[in-house]
Amino acid sequence: MKRAGILNRHLSAGIALLGHTDTVMVCDAGLPIPSCGPVVVDLAFREGVPSFEQVLTGLLDELVTEGAVAAQEVSEHNPAAMALLDACFPYPALDLVSHEELKSRTATAKLVVRTGEARPYANVLLRCGVPF
Repeated sequence: MKRAGILNRHLSAGIALLGHTDTVMVCDAGLPIPSCGPVVVDLAFREGVPSFEQVLTGLLDELVTEGAVAAQEVSEHNPAAMALLDACFPYPALDLVSHEELKSRTATAKLVVRTGEARPYANVLLRCGVPF
């Protein structure tokens, strides 16, 4: 049994499959997820549990990322999530696109991690990097 880090076996296995430039969508409870394509790990338990912040920061402790993409609407409709994204991905690591564009990119993600987040636009597409 793992001693620390991500204990969810499905999420841990999904992370182990990732390589350089693969993408991971961390999403709120409402983002539409394609029925075929990415591996989906659904962590949602109740509204707000686990939160977008808990899942994102836990993933960033274990992943090497070289950038991220979020919806431009997050800055207006969810300032707390925007502040978190700005803290995690200092300029120029975060790209902003339309919410429709971000949703379309979900289909090409290698892994989708669904949180219980109930605030709008709490979604980010992480681009995996390498540790060297």
